[in-house]
Amino acid sequence: MANIIVLGGGVCGLTAGMLLSRDGHDVTLLERDSAPVPASLDEAWERWDRDGVTQFRQAHYVQPRASDVLRTELPEVFDALVDAGAVLVSLVERLPPTIADREPRPVDQRLVTATARRTTVEHVVGTAADKEPRLDVRRGVGVDGLLNGSSAAPGIPHIRGVRTEDGEELEADLVVDAMGRRSTLPKWLDRAGCAPVHEEAEDSGFIYYSRFFEGELPEIRAPMLSPIGSISVLTLPGDDGTWSVTLFISSGDQQLKQLRHPAPWRAAVRACPLQAHWLDGEPITEILSMGGVIDRYRRFVADGRPVASGVAALADAWACTNPSLGRGIALGMAHAVKLRDVVRDELDDPVGFAEAWDEVTERELTPWYRSTVAGDRARLAEIEALRNGVEPPGPADFRAGLKPAIEAAAAHDADAFRGLLEIMGCLTPPEEVFARPGLLDKVVTLAEEHPRAPFPGPSREDLLRLVAEPAGA
Repeated sequence: MANIIVLGGGVCGLTAGMLLSRDGHDVTLLERDSAPVPASLDEAWERWDRDGVTQFRQAHYVQPRASDVLRTELPEVFDALVDAGAVLVSLVERLPPTIADREPRPVDQRLVTATARRTTVEHVVGTAADKEPRLDVRRGVGVDGLLNGSSAAPGIPHIRGVRTEDGEELEADLVVDAMGRRSTLPKWLDRAGCAPVHEEAEDSGFIYYSRFFEGELPEIRAPMLSPIGSISVLTLPGDDGTWSVTLFISSGDQQLKQLRHPAPWRAAVRACPLQAHWLDGEPITEILSMGGVIDRYRRFVADGRPVASGVAALADAWACTNPSLGRGIALGMAHAVKLRDVVRDELDDPVGFAEAWDEVTERELTPWYRSTVAGDRARLAEIEALRNGVEPPGPADFRAGLKPAIEAAAAHDADAFRGLLEIMGCLTPPEEVFARPGLLDKVVTLAEEHPRAPFPGPSREDLLRLVAEPAGA
């Protein structure tokens, strides 16, 4: 069995550490943040210091793909999440009344998720990781760079371990980068003499304004993410009688940045009839703002060859996306499962492992990144058009173009409804959903016959008036 180092103690790094250690490897996980897992969930919410996780106390949702990984691979962690007060959400129970076909499908059980605040998920996963006998979690240990080893193939540097900020050298058969959005792995690889890492990055273009509440969990009357003119409303159930409401806007919309203040924020939510009742609880935070969110993709191959062996980028360290879709942890956990499997088959051949890891990542994960970015661009273009009083542009590519079609068809067909949920829940890529026999034709026909009506809410003019003269505090 191998000696593996995982860098980063977030949910995805810990998941990878648990999966690899349960496969018999000795895993050392290094986490820069020094605070241990708190003794209680309340302490995690109120006082846990996790500077390394930008969105630690922002709105959070556990997509069905993440719950599916936990149920299948780490069932006791899933049970612990439920025991911690996570809300079980069965998406298929929201089958619209306009659909006559009420027969269950095999996929329905995978469309049930246990969702909770990010602090609760981190607490549950961190507590479980601390109990793993072959997983050594070391908190408060920062890493300064990589150690070069003997190349396994001409022209491909090999990484044999890491150097901590205290100067300690730790050797490993594999270094896994799970340091998230802030990962500096490309810089370290450059210092190690590797070819440049391919990187694509762009600001997602959104600013988020969120607030948490507690009380009796509101009824879900609309999609959790609902585009309403030049804003979008995100309503997410949490754990232990908590939930969050988020408004997000174009980062260039100066007039709507007043939504960072409680009064205009509340007035805007109140003007959305399907979401207004989510305010009927006790606020437990102020308005939490987040901007400058990057969509970024990296590929560790140059001219068809790995830039290095002995290292693997995982989850957000590989690619990160707009958090409003809640895909980061779901895809990161799925990536961790793939890592475990590739380590099983390929680790004895360092270059073969690097090639296999690139291949499986490109095949299984990159399509999710591409579809997410396409959706971000389409939504941002729509918002900009509405701000400027012009007709929104048509979709720039097929991924963005088919999304409104299946959203319209989902109100009238059971298979389209489930297909949409599978896409949104990161269970099945859009390309696979639309490749099912007859589904694409059915979606296009139904979308033409029943165009999706816009979600009710304030017009641009009404929104600007509410922001300028808010009603209530």
